[in-house]
Amino acid sequence: MAVNLVNLEAVSKAYALRALLDGVSLGVNEGDRIGVVGRNGDGKTTLIRILAKLEGADEGRVTHSGGLRLGVLTQHDSLDPEATIRHEVIGDLADHEWAGNAKIRDVLTGLFGDLHLPGFTQGLDTVIGPLSGGERRRIALAKLLIAEQDLIVLDEPTNHLDVEGISWLARHLQARRSALVVVTHDRWFLDQVCTRMWDVQRGDVHEYEGGYSDYVFARAERERIAASEEAKRQNLMRKELAWLRRGAPARTSKPRFRIEAANELIADVPPPRDSAELMKFASSRLGKTVFDLEDVSIQAGPKVLLKHLTWQLGPGDRIGLVGVNGAGKTSLLRALAEAARTQGERQPAGGRVVVGKTVKLAYLSQEVAELDPDWRVLEAVQRVRERVDLGKGREMTAGQLCEKFGFTKEKQWTPVGDLSGGERRRLQILRLLMDEPNVLFLDEPTNDLDIETLTQLEDVLDGWPGSLIVISHDRYFIERTTDRVFALLGDATLRMLPRGLDEYLERRQKLIEAAVPAAPAPQSAAAGPKKSAAVTRAAQKELQRIERQLDKIGDKESALHAQIAEHATDFEKVAGLDAELRGLTAEREELEMRWLELAEDA
Repeated sequence: MAVNLVNLEAVSKAYALRALLDGVSLGVNEGDRIGVVGRNGDGKTTLIRILAKLEGADEGRVTHSGGLRLGVLTQHDSLDPEATIRHEVIGDLADHEWAGNAKIRDVLTGLFGDLHLPGFTQGLDTVIGPLSGGERRRIALAKLLIAEQDLIVLDEPTNHLDVEGISWLARHLQARRSALVVVTHDRWFLDQVCTRMWDVQRGDVHEYEGGYSDYVFARAERERIAASEEAKRQNLMRKELAWLRRGAPARTSKPRFRIEAANELIADVPPPRDSAELMKFASSRLGKTVFDLEDVSIQAGPKVLLKHLTWQLGPGDRIGLVGVNGAGKTSLLRALAEAARTQGERQPAGGRVVVGKTVKLAYLSQEVAELDPDWRVLEAVQRVRERVDLGKGREMTAGQLCEKFGFTKEKQWTPVGDLSGGERRRLQILRLLMDEPNVLFLDEPTNDLDIETLTQLEDVLDGWPGSLIVISHDRYFIERTTDRVFALLGDATLRMLPRGLDEYLERRQKLIEAAVPAAPAPQSAAAGPKKSAAVTRAAQKELQRIERQLDKIGDKESALHAQIAEHATDFEKVAGLDAELRGLTAEREELEMRWLELAEDA
């Protein structure tokens, strides 16, 4: 029988006039891996702070087992600003001691890229005081993970980590024997590490078995049976459930309830996006040209981030952009935005960006735009526009869109100055959408947003007709909102990844392995000549051609799937369509292999 580590009995907590927790009773046992979800402000952080005894409860009792070794990552670290990273993370261990410890090597490499901390000027001997909040947070996380713990409590551990760092952290936590309680909005991460979920809602905590995908299934089923949630919330949950069930089978790791009920629940739910319809509408709004890049080079000071890039963002394209920090993702968006703002007059360091005449760009940067703190939420949105056309005959007032993004009628009269960071982020996105853009650039849009707000944003984007580029470390959000993934791997080139983020992580791992110092090989006459610029340009052109072919094959495959569903009872017809589909699949696989070969030349 599993040993109980922490127990909460009838715990209540209120701030001002609002009860965040109302008579909550929960337990954490050895081996538990619990994910905590809920809207911002509903009490997730308060719950885990009370659980860790960092904060007292108004009523009830919190009990820890005797000798409990507890590690906590809060949103504000307690590192000594005058100490070095070495002192805080490794302590008094001699170099040969910590370098010979496999766990310490794994943590330092996973969180900082190398044992010598290449991102810090003095490596391990860097003083903590002048460092940024994100750097300090990684140091605090490393300090916690190196220690031995019975229970680890993490509050938003994926903040300030890139895709690789999040992937490493998931693997590390899976391999640990410690129990885990984690608050995060990263749904992919929850699916990887959690076997139970706590959903904090209106003072209560609902428990579910399984990871995030299982939680979505179970919650949708509970709401269907209870019929107690408002229609819009229920419909949104059903839509996400449909997407999960139609996605990769690996998403639904271990469903703990009747799959038949889930299938019945989504039987009448259409796919989240009608890609063909959206593409048609986007073309009518944008024409043939959105952004065409011809032999473009982009620099940041003396550093060349991108060179000789020939690429096209077409009408209706939905692109996910990933890459290592400093590779040029944000710089690329800024260069395109500057070209759009000046109608092509301001160009990058090299090459040319052609901007479509009808492009109306909205750019969500990582910085939250400052608004007049005395404005009310609704006023801040109405100052952009009173009503917004969402396409396909859908129209919303400013107030309706505010409600869709979690600003209730009462909240719409709150002064902007009283909003939290996450609420300001939501307001920033709202104002962009109200301006009816036909091209959206979203740079880390998931920062400070809770899961429920993310699903609402995804729902709005599902029906939004236009071209979209998303930069994000949130794998789930990228997979949910985009159709293709491109990567900047730090070598000044942009590559399409047919297999998405899994392929990106594989390529990054190969680059890291290739960078391990090896004995220099003697230069021989037999060594192959360096590829000429002409060969590189030819490879880039063929890559572009193959990418267009892959797009067309994807459209054909979607159409065939629709026809197979339409003629499900006509076995002869289905057999013919299936043969055609298999032919397309073989053609796509052959093109993808050729693409990978050409990528080396390009």
